[in-house]
Amino acid sequence: MTRDALNSHLWQAADILRGSIDSSDYKGYIFGFLFLKRLSDRFEEEAKERIADGLPTDIAYSDPDEHEFFVPERARWENIRKATTDIGSTLNKACEELEDANPSIEGVLVNIDFNSESRLGDPKNREVVLAGLIDHFSRIDLSNEALSEPDMLGRAYEYLIEYFADDAGKKGGEFYTPHQVVNLMVQLLDPAPGMRISDPTCGSGGMLIQSAEYVGAKEGKRLGEPINVTLHGQERNLGTWAIAKMNLLLHGLRDARIEKGDTIRNPRLLDAEGNLILYDRVIANPPFSLDKWGATEAAGDAERLGFNRFRYGIPAKNIGDFAFVQHMLATLNHNGVCGVVMPHGVLFRGSGDGRIRKAILEEDFIEAVVGLPENLFAGTGIPAIVLILKRNKAPEHKGRILFIHASKEFEERTKKAVLAPNNIRRIVETYRSWDEIERFSRVVSMAEVEENDFNLNISRYIDTLEPEAPIDVEVELGKLWAAEEARDQAASRMNAILKEMGYVG
Repeated sequence: MTRDALNSHLWQAADILRGSIDSSDYKGYIFGFLFLKRLSDRFEEEAKERIADGLPTDIAYSDPDEHEFFVPERARWENIRKATTDIGSTLNKACEELEDANPSIEGVLVNIDFNSESRLGDPKNREVVLAGLIDHFSRIDLSNEALSEPDMLGRAYEYLIEYFADDAGKKGGEFYTPHQVVNLMVQLLDPAPGMRISDPTCGSGGMLIQSAEYVGAKEGKRLGEPINVTLHGQERNLGTWAIAKMNLLLHGLRDARIEKGDTIRNPRLLDAEGNLILYDRVIANPPFSLDKWGATEAAGDAERLGFNRFRYGIPAKNIGDFAFVQHMLATLNHNGVCGVVMPHGVLFRGSGDGRIRKAILEEDFIEAVVGLPENLFAGTGIPAIVLILKRNKAPEHKGRILFIHASKEFEERTKKAVLAPNNIRRIVETYRSWDEIERFSRVVSMAEVEENDFNLNISRYIDTLEPEAPIDVEVELGKLWAAEEARDQAASRMNAILKEMGYVG
């Protein structure tokens, strides 16, 4: 099966749901079916491989040690297909038993209620929809042997996540960052083998997956093969957390640690002593200017939790941007680097944000500010920036900040802009070289930033206005003279006509 064929099949699964349930609920059910079918088909494939190697059939199908994920009988697809009544209960029980047999996926599937009347409608509608989905997924084989490329399922998952992000509009931005934006951020951060990487607001896990893929490429490995990298994430939305877990597992990243909970109010990425784990790279796209982000809890962070994350100040209770920035700084090790998507407001807002920004600048932690184009993100046309923060800048970068005005670096697509490979390449090469390019990039001293009251608005340091086209005076004078001559000729003709008609003596 090709990637396009699989994508098409998954798209058709959404058609089965369309009109029966709300589109915002599609992803949970389709992801659940995809995950159940994949685990069952792979389990069956592994059992047949073990039998071919000489293992007795009963052991091949009953010994959990012989499988990456053990699928109990009730959760095997052949048994799910047999259900003709009370299908929702059959699926719910299959998910429960599957999780009980595999602690690494605990909480991933039971969050999907296949018996939900509020989402799937009355029993009659529910049976029709679920039977249709079972029949639809029975038509494809998701074993390794049937797939044309190793990471095809993971890529199909990304395709669905992007589709649902577009479909969900503004809400889509809560769980999905466009692939090209993530690609840019990963290249800017340049993670290496052996590193520990975190995304404290990980959504559906795309940033961690692309980070792993980038590191694997350096090792000459593909996703699904053992990659020398540690991946940690946290996500507060339970449904999105489950999607992240499934996404990482389908990409072969079984060892990733994804915690549930609010990163600001209840950080869960802690070591055995209860301290914040420190990372080589932190990459994130937190919710922009989050209201009610946890200001009260942050005020007692040092005393109550002992983390002392907000040493530069507590942001306003209705704008949480610098709460996330400070959390990320607190989780960087001595040589750590952070890349975070933020709204432009963090660059110039005054009051509490201004004091926090000033303190972070005085510590010399901000290395680069990259302005992005408009219309990159699902559901919002507002432009954003990528902040690059470093705990320990290179000696030649200390006391300086690189500004990159990349708002024109995009390709226009239907209803949105896209960072094309050449756009990403230009931004990354400029960042790595610290080249100054007219109207595109400039290295600014901290003294100049201080003169500007620690305001980092890109237009203060780079001329962002479109340049006026140069005027060729000689050519323009020629046009003027030609126009004047044409005017004089028209006036002469008019006077002649008026004279003939007797209006002019």
